[in-house]
Amino acid sequence: MPTDILALIGYALAGSVPVTALGALGMRLSHNRSLTTSMVLLVLIPTLATLSGMIAVSGMMFTDALRRIGVVLAVVTVVAVPAAIALGRAQARKTVWERQMREQERAAERSRRELVAWVSHDLRTPLAGIRAMGEALVDGVIDRPDSIERYANQIVRETNRLSAMVDDLFEMSKINSGALRLQLEPIDLRELIDEVAAANQPTAARAQVSLVARQPDSEILISASDRALTRVLTNLVANAIEHTPPGGRIDIAAGTYDGHAWAHVTDTGPGIATDDLPRIFEVAYRGSAARSPVTDTGSNSGMGLAIAAGLIQAHRGEISAHNQDVGCRFEVRLPLLSTQ
Repeated sequence: MPTDILALIGYALAGSVPVTALGALGMRLSHNRSLTTSMVLLVLIPTLATLSGMIAVSGMMFTDALRRIGVVLAVVTVVAVPAAIALGRAQARKTVWERQMREQERAAERSRRELVAWVSHDLRTPLAGIRAMGEALVDGVIDRPDSIERYANQIVRETNRLSAMVDDLFEMSKINSGALRLQLEPIDLRELIDEVAAANQPTAARAQVSLVARQPDSEILISASDRALTRVLTNLVANAIEHTPPGGRIDIAAGTYDGHAWAHVTDTGPGIATDDLPRIFEVAYRGSAARSPVTDTGSNSGMGLAIAAGLIQAHRGEISAHNQDVGCRFEVRLPLLSTQ
């Protein structure tokens, strides 16, 4: 066993450096593995390097002192490795969560930019039309009674569209800010679907689209806000009417499965492009030209599906969209009342 300091340092380095180098190599080879593996290696490398350095300094003489040091290191390893695994898993979850948050922030920022672009275009267009028609009426350019009536009706339609857009903006702002408060009550989903189908029958008829509601015989009780859920179904039906060509068909159906109530809105339109499906519920996202509206039925603000998704999430439910052989289907799933 060396007695002077320089020799002691030399033997310690000779014993610990190779172990540290092998550990570093192991870290490099396992960099694509889990964070837990890296944490375990970070604990084992200094522990084994210390043991190796002590063995080198002792001249490979396994004395009682060395055995005691080995026992202490073994105990430290037994305690530190499980702690490292737990910390590694916790850090991995935090890393995944932070990555998801960054992705959500990027998606939200992208949606905000698209919303600003939408506001600058879609609000400006009807305002420009209203202004032009108003100036024509004020200047007396239009003086025939039938033309005045036509201009007045068009101004009313454009004003109603602007009002619907503003309502959508207000609803979306409440959803995004967390200020949405729903008054939940027991509701039979079948009754809401009947009301929505009846309210949208005239619009479907004008678009030359068949709108059919299919209901089960037994009630479907859920805890929901009548106003909010009616708006969700109305938005889905209006979206289906907009994208279904004349002569097409829209089916609204409801039922129960695995403790949940479901409602389908299925159309015979052109379907949704595969690239658009992941973003179909984003604010102001309208997708490709293949899914452009066939019929103008409302504000066409581009927020109808985003509002529907936000309201369903507030009900602790799920909403999804997927293509059928012909057309596409939007599905809403909500928990059934626990009393059932």
